[in-house]
Amino acid sequence: MPIRVGTWERLELWAVARVALRGADGADVPRTVIVKWVRTHPVGTRTELWRLRTELAALRFLSDDLNLALTPRIIAADLSAGLVVMEDLAPRTALDHLLRRDGAAAHADRLAVFARAHGELSAATVGHADTYYTRRTALGPIDPAAGLVGRFARLQDETRGHAAALGAPFTGQAETELGTALDELSDPGPFLALSNGDAETNNLLLNESGPADARLIDFESAGYTHALSDAVCLYVPGPAWMSVGDPIATGLADHYRRALACGVPEAEDDRRYGFGLAAACISWAIVRLQRFALLDTRSPGDDSRPQLVATLEAAARTAETHRALPHLTRWARRTADLLRRRRPDADLAFTDRAAFPPYTARA
Repeated sequence: MPIRVGTWERLELWAVARVALRGADGADVPRTVIVKWVRTHPVGTRTELWRLRTELAALRFLSDDLNLALTPRIIAADLSAGLVVMEDLAPRTALDHLLRRDGAAAHADRLAVFARAHGELSAATVGHADTYYTRRTALGPIDPAAGLVGRFARLQDETRGHAAALGAPFTGQAETELGTALDELSDPGPFLALSNGDAETNNLLLNESGPADARLIDFESAGYTHALSDAVCLYVPGPAWMSVGDPIATGLADHYRRALACGVPEAEDDRRYGFGLAAACISWAIVRLQRFALLDTRSPGDDSRPQLVATLEAAARTAETHRALPHLTRWARRTADLLRRRRPDADLAFTDRAAFPPYTARA
């Protein structure tokens, strides 16, 4: 069926565009589609073809193999040309846009949808890793170092060096708990589920009014991992935020956990769930800690400096709530105190909800 391109609009700064289509002789075609292509970037950022292969495999796996209506549908793909064409989800908008514009209090129902969507994705994909990886390997090789065991082994090695350089080395029982936490994440057992690899509010599109009809997007880094890695965003600030609030008080924690338990009954075990969540939150904080040298080069007052303190303290608070990893938690709090002393501009009261309401945006 001959199809012609009408107009196109570049979305974001990377290689994504909304394209208007016209069918020849009145052919029935989508009015608009989203096209992603291999990036060209002067310093080689995110230009790898494997990203499109991964997104294509993940979206087809979810829609064709699992019949899950949580993501855009693939319409066409030409990997030799570095192109993937998918369903346009407009007029849905990104949740982070709504939060930045109106604040979290105005979108409590949409945040609940966000939490449930990630729980539903994990619940639906548990037990289907072989099906996904059959699809993915058919499109090209996967870097063995990207696997769970390799990923967390690297993290453990890198963490020791960064912590020592900062003046907060792991010792004794804290180091033992770090190994235990990373073992949990590299061997999730019944919690092994598919993630898009970036479970943040910018990757959920939904309607501003009426039924949310939400969709998860951006599966370039998709893969099977510990399901509770996708819950971290509810407890610990991601790159865009200074604070995400208290998900237990707001009910987001329950929305996520109930959805997850539909496919992972072990999520109802308080001890097991709490340990996995604490491990995921602390490991995320450690990943972010690796940026401390870069942040030292930034000017006082740059939000990224106090944000690292907020990240460590939020992770520690989550572990404390679930009575897990006590020595690693104390290490995280000591490291946050060290950063507060090292950078006076980072010494802020993040638990003050008047100053830092849920989803306070980082400048």
